[in-house]
Amino acid sequence: MNDVPSWLNTHTFHHSDFNDLLALVEKKQEKGLRISLCFPTLNEEETIAKEIVIIKSELMTRHPLLDEIVVIDSGSKDNTREVAKAYGAEVFLATDILPDLPAYCGKGENLWKALYVLKGDIIIYIDADIKNIHHRFAYGLVGPLLKDDGIKFVKAFYDRPITLDPKRIKPTGGGRVTELVVRPLFSLFIPELAQIIQPLSGEYAGRREIFESISFPIGYGIETSMLIDIYQKWGMDIMAQVDLDKRVHRNQSTLALGRMAFGIMQTFLKRLEKDGNISMKKELKSKMVQFSVVNGIYTEEVFEALVQERRPIVELPEYINKFGSGK
Repeated sequence: MNDVPSWLNTHTFHHSDFNDLLALVEKKQEKGLRISLCFPTLNEEETIAKEIVIIKSELMTRHPLLDEIVVIDSGSKDNTREVAKAYGAEVFLATDILPDLPAYCGKGENLWKALYVLKGDIIIYIDADIKNIHHRFAYGLVGPLLKDDGIKFVKAFYDRPITLDPKRIKPTGGGRVTELVVRPLFSLFIPELAQIIQPLSGEYAGRREIFESISFPIGYGIETSMLIDIYQKWGMDIMAQVDLDKRVHRNQSTLALGRMAFGIMQTFLKRLEKDGNISMKKELKSKMVQFSVVNGIYTEEVFEALVQERRPIVELPEYINKFGSGK
């Protein structure tokens, strides 16, 4: 990995490198680009309004950097869709997009279907549960894409405080699945990708031709598979990462993180087998056994994660009819 220092030095940025918003708008207009922002949602009524208000006011009203803000919802049981519409986002229920296809439910499904409704040449994905939202989450990601035509995909990283209980917040410690699962796997099999500081961050941006040319797992493996596929197709030089300082969101339980790790490992191993890096004699199991304890009694819980995947959307006839066969 002799090239590690050079990649980190030339492809790692801080959001303040791109805080001249007028300059970014000029670059966008000069290049004739459209920029779309997508929030994938599931029961995010507590945070989605603030996210839309701040991003829209700063990056559409004050500075015309974004052309649209779109919410793709998985079927929220709360008022996420109603709130998002009330605050000015265009809202779609994922099952209403390409309704003739078999319906799946998961973040990857939302991201993939977003490509069919978004109009942008550059697409920004931002998770909808951010409590300390700031417009740097968008301009920080789009900045490298506007400044350097050679960069085609940008990943966020940040400090992630972790809530130990309602009254105690540890200033760092989030990203446990990254450090316990993903980075060790990358280090073992694809060490170049171990340079990505937060491979599981839910905030990233890229040129349409990148996203439309890769497949999208439906579940937890979407961020990991995206990095692997982009790296395998185009290498590290088209990728960059940007420090967004800090991200505050709800922390998940250890059981939930275990399920996430299970889904990520499924996707990772299947990618390695597909690329010929490993050979598995048996099909991977889809069920994970976990245990919870209440009043000293252990109860077995079985979590099933089926690896479902959407092919590159550029191969879809409906997409070709709408956007052409790719750029």
